[in-house]
Amino acid sequence: MLEFTWELFSETGNVDTYLLFKEIEVERQERPLVLKEELAEFDFPVS
Repeated sequence: MLEFTWELFSETGNVDTYLLFKEIEVERQERPLVLKEELAEFDFPVS
């Protein structure tokens, strides 16, 4: 999805498409942290 959004922005120069690209990029960077926290809760449940 990230590559498609970048290609679309490259072809159109649309600012909204660029902002969507950046939003997806940030979400991808944050997601592994969230998954690690969720997995840690399964290993050590908080009572």
